[in-house]
Amino acid sequence: MEHRTALVLGAHGGIGSEVARQLLAAGWQVRGMARRAPGAHQAGGIAWIQGDAMVAADVHAAAHGCAVIVHAVNPAGYRNWAGQVVPMLRNTIAAAAAADALVVLPGTVYNYGADALPVAAADAPQHPATQKGRLRVQMEQALEAFTQRGGRALIVRAGDYFGPQAGSNWFSQALVKPGQAPRRIAYPGRPGIGHQWGYLPDIAATMVALLDRRETLPEFARYNMAGQWDADGTAMTGAIVHAAGQHGIAARVGAFPWWLMRLAAPFDETMREIAAVRYLWTQPVRLSNAALLAVLGTEPHTPLDDAVARTLEGLGCLAARAG
Repeated sequence: MEHRTALVLGAHGGIGSEVARQLLAAGWQVRGMARRAPGAHQAGGIAWIQGDAMVAADVHAAAHGCAVIVHAVNPAGYRNWAGQVVPMLRNTIAAAAAADALVVLPGTVYNYGADALPVAAADAPQHPATQKGRLRVQMEQALEAFTQRGGRALIVRAGDYFGPQAGSNWFSQALVKPGQAPRRIAYPGRPGIGHQWGYLPDIAATMVALLDRRETLPEFARYNMAGQWDADGTAMTGAIVHAAGQHGIAARVGAFPWWLMRLAAPFDETMREIAAVRYLWTQPVRLSNAALLAVLGTEPHTPLDDAVARTLEGLGCLAARAG
């Protein structure tokens, strides 16, 4: 019988919870590890294990017998990234080596500097412009080194995340506010500049589809998703305005307060990192999914209007539709 047990680190988070849900739907047994695991042994189909991703022994024990480890865990906000993200991944890699498991990492556009844009292929050079980007590059380099020692890794990269369960991203922290009607949309980009988004259910579906083919993938497999492409910066805001209008809410679009980020940057790490990634909003950012299509033939894709409406409902910005 095929071995289909996966450990999802960060199963409480946006991408982790979505991957866990879709793995369960695809017939996988799913474990989740958290510092404060749910009281019941089984919760939502996930077998929860109490543990800390910063503790190697915890990750090793949770991963025992797993074929896949989804590394979707991150420090809260931008706090102490340098001290946590790479050590956590090293623990995952060590556990994967012991269990002979494939490591799955959700990739980001922060790895890319301006030299890789406006259209970046899966193998585009990675010269990041921020500390977060440099740490993400270190993570991918660690995974590549792992595969050179006999391990296996899969990286699925998408644009800026949004989705019903995602609370820490540009969509839910700038464009709208969770739990509040979307009356004012603060858009970070320049007019006429294209930007790419990644809808979390589509990203998770892509990961699951690739895992179904994991035995035929390269040891170090990296794929970019096309996601939801906004050619001039008006499609995403337009979809929010449309969804709000369906609920009788008049939404208006304004500019994101970059000036405030710059003022706060010297005193706040989060604001400093936000200000540093402005370059990703002042020029087109698009990912090429050619390598992904060569494997899957197609990419899971939810129409933007539907994806935005479901996201706003999931964030509590709009009342859920009946049915």
